[in-house]
Amino acid sequence: MEQFSDPLGLNVAAAMKALADSDCVCFDVDSTVVDEEGIDVLADYLGKGEEVAALTLQAMEGGMKFQDALALRLDLLRPSKQSIENCLRDRPLQLTDGVEELVSQLHAAGKDVYLVSGGFRMMIEPVADMLKIPKDRIVANTILFDAQGEYKEFDPNEPTSQDMGKPRALEMIQSKGSYKTIVMVGDGATDAQAKPPAEVFIGFGGVAVREKVKMAADWFVTDFADMIKIVDKYGK
Repeated sequence: MEQFSDPLGLNVAAAMKALADSDCVCFDVDSTVVDEEGIDVLADYLGKGEEVAALTLQAMEGGMKFQDALALRLDLLRPSKQSIENCLRDRPLQLTDGVEELVSQLHAAGKDVYLVSGGFRMMIEPVADMLKIPKDRIVANTILFDAQGEYKEFDPNEPTSQDMGKPRALEMIQSKGSYKTIVMVGDGATDAQAKPPAEVFIGFGGVAVREKVKMAADWFVTDFADMIKIVDKYGK
């Protein structure tokens, strides 16, 4: 396996090999596939940015159970279906540099790519479209609306609506696809929890560097360039 200068991580060689050999790669979305936190974008659009960003930070750094932070943030926002559609129109989420090329190469190498997020399916579907990821390969939270399109609640049956939801989501993905080697890529504490069933966890610090994530990662990267090289050269 090719050597890279000063790679960071607990087991970089194993992470590189797992990425090359993988049949499934799962990406977190917020601050990984896109360069912002989707719920913070929505909160800012609705004029409640500072309050929600503080709760997001607590959740990302592991200071609060995910389901508690999600419930608190949604109770603050109470977003209608129309308000989310307006936000997506006026403030579309932007892909992180390099991720489109990486996902394209993963697809070309015959690997299945999933988006596994504690964010909202309604906001992630346009991102999946940009990356040519089928919508049935999104695992995310579903906001439920009443007949008038007003916020009702979030679906508690989605695996990512609860703490330790990402390992449950990956177990579901693994069972469904009979995958042998799953790699998890993400920036947050909830992403690090996904190993196992992920064989390795690749921490991403290109948007925000979180020390707990950096210390837990088999391989910690701040851009996608070296991952692209691995897939291009060794991906099957």
